[in-house]
Amino acid sequence: MHKTWDEGELIAIRYLQKHSFAIRDTNFRFGRFGEIDIIVEKFGRIHFIEVKYRKNLKFGTPEEAIIPSKLRKCQKTLEFYCKKYRINPENIQFDVIAILKWKESYKVTHYKNISL
Repeated sequence: MHKTWDEGELIAIRYLQKHSFAIRDTNFRFGRFGEIDIIVEKFGRIHFIEVKYRKNLKFGTPEEAIIPSKLRKCQKTLEFYCKKYRINPENIQFDVIAILKWKESYKVTHYKNISL
């Protein structure tokens, strides 16, 4: 497990732990193909989490940063992870956690089981 997290990833990790997810890995890289921010497990299902964080709306919402090229890179990376660790693809899903700083707090939205 890597220890280089940004502010958004730390918020997402706290959110996931609060909701009974077990952290398996963070910042998992597959060469030039991409990275999965957080990999968690709950009830035997592996969740690959992409975190998008914005401190304000100057560059758009966190959701607007989920673009097709990023999703393709995530798909290649999660496929590699499944092969490497012999994980049945039927037991996985891809989620996005969008975080927007809101005054002194954060708005966290968990989009579950996104199609790649």
